[in-house]
Amino acid sequence: MAGTESRATVPTPAEVVWETLAGFSDLSHWATGIQHSSMLTGGPPGVGATRRVQVGRATLRETVEVWEPGRRLRYRIEGLPAVVTAASNTWVLVPRDGGGTEIVLTGEVTTKVGPAARVVARLLGRANEGLVTDLAARVTALDPGQGDGAGNSTGAAGAEDGTGPGRQS
Repeated sequence: MAGTESRATVPTPAEVVWETLAGFSDLSHWATGIQHSSMLTGGPPGVGATRRVQVGRATLRETVEVWEPGRRLRYRIEGLPAVVTAASNTWVLVPRDGGGTEIVLTGEVTTKVGPAARVVARLLGRANEGLVTDLAARVTALDPGQGDGAGNSTGAAGAEDGTGPGRQS
């Protein structure tokens, strides 16, 4: 297994950030790398909810495994190349003094072939870095008077084993 971590700190309250993440079918409204997203299951978002995500030519299915309103969202990702046996993303929101929020996105990937995990993790890490940047821009724009809308990205994607483009904490 290999993993990545991407972070940003925004001046926006965690409740506002959560509202965007909780709009589980609305990913394509704020994530620039996503062409389309829609719910595959009925009912409110929560554990078991599944969405379809179109990323270029790839169609992914993401199913919620952990739903802790205002705090944590974890979903399993299916539809990746066959070498991937398991993949997931976990969003964690950490309230900061002064009303801001630290956004942390951790990606984990397991592959059939060990070395492939690092390569796939790097790709997932790049995609996740984009998701964090896009979410930071979106929630900052939703909270008027809170900066330039760009957020304050403080992390880079990198594999857990220290390989990859670098990891900052």
